[in-house]
Amino acid sequence: MTCIIIDDEPLARQGMEMNIAQVSSLELLGSFSNALAASDFIRKENVDLMFLDINMPELSGLDFLKSLRDAPLVIFTTAYPQYALESYELDALDYLVKPIRIERFLKAVNKAENHLKLLQNVSNNNSVEKIEGDFVFIKADRKFFKIYFKDILYIEGLKDYVIIYTGDNKIITSMNVKTISAQLPSSIFARVSKSYIVNVMHITSFDNELVYIQNNEIPLGQGFKDDFLRKYIDGRIVKR
Repeated sequence: MTCIIIDDEPLARQGMEMNIAQVSSLELLGSFSNALAASDFIRKENVDLMFLDINMPELSGLDFLKSLRDAPLVIFTTAYPQYALESYELDALDYLVKPIRIERFLKAVNKAENHLKLLQNVSNNNSVEKIEGDFVFIKADRKFFKIYFKDILYIEGLKDYVIIYTGDNKIITSMNVKTISAQLPSSIFARVSKSYIVNVMHITSFDNELVYIQNNEIPLGQGFKDDFLRKYIDGRIVKR
């Protein structure tokens, strides 16, 4: 998996280079001190993954990602945890807070590798074919998968694809989050951010920033929070 580093701090770039060198599946193509310097490189080279700092002069990592039409997978690296929710609204794959622990780095890389494999194997003809009373047919990899609503934990959007997570499986199909959200029953599924839909029956807990489903942390976007709380949560809270 090819990758680049974009960070204005020389020591941060050096530390990231050392982490990347420990992962045989990663190939570092370049290391850049600012987003503008990396922009031309991304257009010319096949970059699978960016390790992108957020707080940089001239152009922040967030604004840089917004400017890209076909961005590589992105893992943000920053010393400022308050940017986490906004980064997930931009379809960032993960968010690493400096100083970055090697075990946390490896977890993020593993997630990126799994996403890239799914995208490389996906068929262009994948789609939601049919919705019945309590299940949906998904066409993926030249097969029709019957998926019961009760088995869907959550759905993650990644560019023009969605990944449907069930208890023991992942199914990827070529459509965006908005399209599949419109076709699923709103009594069961809630869109909680630009990139995520959750099955409300599987929510184990939530706070002002995250929805928890089993061991998964789903970001709760600011633009979706009020509607989510009003439609799915407020009427179910036991009050004193």
